[in-house]
Amino acid sequence: MALDLETPTANHNGTILEAVTKDQLNIGLTGQIRYRPSERNLYAYLFGVKTPIVHVMGYFVAILRQRIASFESQGSPIDTDDDEILDAELLGGISINDLRKNLNDINTYMEQESASAAARYGVEFDASLITGIDPPHEVDSALAAINTAHNEVSSEISLAKAQADQTIVQSRRAVEIETLRALAEVEPLNSVAAQLHQLKESGPDVLAAYVRNVRLGLYKQARNIILEVEA
Repeated sequence: MALDLETPTANHNGTILEAVTKDQLNIGLTGQIRYRPSERNLYAYLFGVKTPIVHVMGYFVAILRQRIASFESQGSPIDTDDDEILDAELLGGISINDLRKNLNDINTYMEQESASAAARYGVEFDASLITGIDPPHEVDSALAAINTAHNEVSSEISLAKAQADQTIVQSRRAVEIETLRALAEVEPLNSVAAQLHQLKESGPDVLAAYVRNVRLGLYKQARNIILEVEA
């Protein structure tokens, strides 16, 4: 992709194509282009321009550099989750990170923009693939430090979220256990109340007899009995 057919020594001897990002960062691009003459428009290929391959390569490089210079990530905090919002805050303004994340989108854009080359110049692009986006050496270490810090922050946030989720699950289980315990204590009282209601409906003397029997049972279990003496 970086090969200049008119000046072979350009672009670091045809190995790296330079481009400038929106934040004025000079980056190096590597990749490949496959092209062939268009059988449907051989006239343009043979007679349209003097050197069609050089012309189309310049056309492709111009589109690519314009895309790199104006590229902005399409992600929006409204449509993304918390992790992606954090990424945008930590890496905002560092366009090379956006470029690397959206490399497939850039390749798709270049294929779409280059589709008109067959009609204009008689050259068809079989494929265009950008494989590498590298920052200049003087900012490479700083960028690596920023990315490392970002990874550490993301790791800490993920760990905190996991611990919070675990605490929430444990709290829910504790509530369920306490609820079941409360129901277990209330159920015998409800059962006794229902039995007393049924005994009361059976007759006026039945409930008194039930109370007397319960009292006798308590007397059998008691070691000491204190009786009130009428004055």
